[in-house]
Amino acid sequence: MNSDMLKNCIVSSLVLGLVLAGAVAAHAQAGSPPPSATAIEAQGTFDPAAATQAWLATVPSNQRAKSDAYFEGGYWLLLWNFLLIIAISILLLWLRTSARLRDFAERVTPFKSAQVALYAVPYLIIASVLSFPLYVYENFFREHQYGMATQDFGQWFNEQLIGLALTLVLGTVAVVALYAVFRRAPRSWWVWGTIMAMILIMIGMLISPVYIEPLFNTYKPIEDPAIKEPILAMARANQIPVTQVFEVDASRQTKRISANVAGFLGTTRIALNDNLLKQCTLPEIREVMAHEMGHYVLNHVAMLLTYLAIFVLIVFGLTRIIFDAAVARWREQWSIRGIGDPAGLPLLVLVVTAFAFLLTPLTNTITRVTEREADAFGINTSREPDGMATVALKLGAYRKLDPSPLEEFIFFDHPSGRARIRMAMDWKAAHLPAGESSSTSRSSPALPPSETLSNEPR
Repeated sequence: MNSDMLKNCIVSSLVLGLVLAGAVAAHAQAGSPPPSATAIEAQGTFDPAAATQAWLATVPSNQRAKSDAYFEGGYWLLLWNFLLIIAISILLLWLRTSARLRDFAERVTPFKSAQVALYAVPYLIIASVLSFPLYVYENFFREHQYGMATQDFGQWFNEQLIGLALTLVLGTVAVVALYAVFRRAPRSWWVWGTIMAMILIMIGMLISPVYIEPLFNTYKPIEDPAIKEPILAMARANQIPVTQVFEVDASRQTKRISANVAGFLGTTRIALNDNLLKQCTLPEIREVMAHEMGHYVLNHVAMLLTYLAIFVLIVFGLTRIIFDAAVARWREQWSIRGIGDPAGLPLLVLVVTAFAFLLTPLTNTITRVTEREADAFGINTSREPDGMATVALKLGAYRKLDPSPLEEFIFFDHPSGRARIRMAMDWKAAHLPAGESSSTSRSSPALPPSETLSNEPR
C-alpha cells in the first residue's frame, strides 16, 4: 500500500537509546547466545514479552546499529526535503520567476488551459532540477552506502528520466485540471479542488498497475505451484478475485522485500517481488501475502482514500485563508492575481507542503493503524507467528526495530519490528493451531543471526 504526494514541524533528532542495547551487549560480553523463543516455549510457560526480546536479540549489534542509522537519517531527510520545497517556492516567488513564466504563457496563447500547461512544464522542470542534488543523494548514493540499491548510476539515471517524462505529462494534466477548477470557483475552490484532486488520485491508482509500473519493472506469472497455490488458496478463501500471482523483478533496483495486492475496478493483482522469493521461506511468504490480502479484504484503499479526502479538504480550507492573506500582502512583489493565476502555484505548494509536514505524525498514525489491522488479518489467515517474526527481522534491515514510543508515533507509517513480533508472540501464546508448514519450515530464533537474516535463496 504503499502513497507519496502529501507526506513531506521542524523536528530535532529523536535518536534515543535502544531498550535492548544493554542486554545484547551483556550477552556478547559473556560469550553466550541470547535465550531463544524456542527455549522459552519449551519451558512450558510461554511468555510473549520474553519471546519478543529473544527474537530481537538474534540481530547482531552491528546490523542493528546500521539499520538504526539508516532509518534515523530519514528523520533529517524529511526535514531537508521540506526545507528544500519551501526554499524553491520562495525563490520562484521573490525572483518573480513564476510571474515571468505566467507572462510568457499569456503571450504565446490566449487559451487559459493552454497557458497553465505552458506554465506547468517549465515550472516542473525547474523544480526537478533544483531538487535533484538532494534527490540523487537520498535515492542513489545513500541507498548504495547502506547496501540497499543494485543499479549503477547510468541505469538509475535512465529510470529518473522516464520518471521525469511521466511527471511532465501527468503533472501538467493535473495542474491544468486543478486550475480549471480554481478559475471557475475562486471562492469555493478548496471544496471543488478536493474533489478534483481525489478524482486524479483514483485515476492514477487505476492506470498505475497497467501502464506505469511496467515501464520500470517486468511482471510475470509465478509457475511454481509450491509458491502459487498456497497464495491463491488464501485469496479464494477471502474472495479476492484473482487467478494468478505475479513476480516483479524489483531486484533490478533494490534489495528490499515487498509485495502488494493492488488495483481496483478489474485491475486487482497479487504481486510479490523476486527479493521476497529469494530471501524468504514459504511460511514467511505466506504471512507477507496474507498481510497484503488484509488490505484488500479490509477495504483499506477505500478507507485511506476517505481519510485522504478529509485531509485534503482541511488542508485546502486552511490554505485558502493563508493564500489569500499572502496575496493581499505581497501581490505587487510577486505579481500574483489570485487563486486562478498559475503564477501562484509556488505559493500554493509552499502552504500545502507546510501543512502536510506539520501533520506528518497524524498521517503516519492513520497509515500505521491500517498496517496493524493488516498484520492481525495476516497472522490469522496464514497462521505463521514465527514467519511473521522472521519477516519483521528482515524488514529491520532498513526499518528501526525497537524505536521509542515517541519515535514510532511521529516517524513510523508501519508498526515497528518490535510491535509486529510482539503481536506474533501474543497470537502464539493463545495456543491457536499453527499453519501446516510452521512445524517443519519456519525459521527459529535459535538459529545464528547470519542464518536468520540471510539474503540467500531458500
